[in-house]
Amino acid sequence: MIVVSGTIDLDPANADAAVTAFTTVAEATLAEEGCSTYGFWADPAQPGRYRVFEEWADQAALDAHFATPHLAAFLGGIGTLGVTGTDISKYQVGDKSKLM
Repeated sequence: MIVVSGTIDLDPANADAAVTAFTTVAEATLAEEGCSTYGFWADPAQPGRYRVFEEWADQAALDAHFATPHLAAFLGGIGTLGVTGTDISKYQVGDKSKLM
């Protein structure tokens, strides 16, 4: 399994547009084969910071995601939201089990 996790920082004044962009790309991405989790969540301690979390069956599924028109549209549009930084990492996970 591949896990993608990190943050996107953007101008807090663009929060409504960011939520729209995040919702649109998440809905399309969750319909992709090999994607089990995909979302963005506002960080309550830092206005304009959004947490990213994704789970993919394998690298092939993630590669296919990068080739989709909805991701291209998202990446093209997010640049208009005043992105000030990103810190996103990919992890290869060998096992997943319920914690609580």
